[in-house]
Amino acid sequence: MDVWRFEAIGTVWEIGTSVRLPDSERDAVRDVIGDFDHTWSRFRADSLVTALAEEPQEVPTPPDAVAMLDLYRELSLATDGAVQPLLGDSLSARGYDAEYSFRDRGARPAPADWAEQLAWDDGALALHAPALIDVGAIGKGRLVDVVHDLLGFLGHAERLVDAGGDLRLSGAPVRVGLEHPFDATRAIGVATVADAALCGSAVNRRAWPGEHGGLHHVLDARTGEPVRTIAATWAIAAEAMVADAAATALFFDGGPAFAALSGVEWVRMTTDGTVEWSAGDRMEVFA
Repeated sequence: MDVWRFEAIGTVWEIGTSVRLPDSERDAVRDVIGDFDHTWSRFRADSLVTALAEEPQEVPTPPDAVAMLDLYRELSLATDGAVQPLLGDSLSARGYDAEYSFRDRGARPAPADWAEQLAWDDGALALHAPALIDVGAIGKGRLVDVVHDLLGFLGHAERLVDAGGDLRLSGAPVRVGLEHPFDATRAIGVATVADAALCGSAVNRRAWPGEHGGLHHVLDARTGEPVRTIAATWAIAAEAMVADAAATALFFDGGPAFAALSGVEWVRMTTDGTVEWSAGDRMEVFA
């Protein structure tokens, strides 16, 4: 398999195909990643979500909006509001802002009425009050799916798209270690992925100190506080967006139920070292 490595949206991508992608196809991949970033990145001054935060308004519905926001509605219901897309200001308040200042300004709960402030359908996306949209719970998974589908459209039946460990594969099985969140030299298990997607999240990724204790990127939208009970999650699903969503939901009480309804296999580790997992044969946990 030919592997193309490059950096985009702040992470390393690896795309594997049976033959080398010609320059025109590589350009097409870069274009869809760039378009997604230009729409949804809260770290860009010229993005759509930044513009909406500065001036709430109604705009034509961008690609991916309906699929992602419909899934966010399901996530919010499953987690009793802990996961939702108006979390950007909460993350910025804790220091995970556009400047990557990592300066903690205290907890800021996200709007509890987010589904009233944000409206969407096939025609329009509207934000009715100042707020910063953040699709970090599912956005990278969605983009992995978009790139994976593009490569399929271009005729690559066997393909692997890996964006910083969130991956989707069409082809022969691959085995992926589940990295211990407190010791990168160890794995707590292994996942076997074939014609499916694997996504994970951990509190040791995108973590920084703060005046109110150690901080990381997984916040409870209801409180603006980081999750303290779950250390890492992994999820296998047919699509990367769903796996990404489940990996986020699993930091909260409603996560296992959401995963079960979505046909997701999962593993998670608590901060005290306990490992929990779902039924299924694609995740092996080491004793």
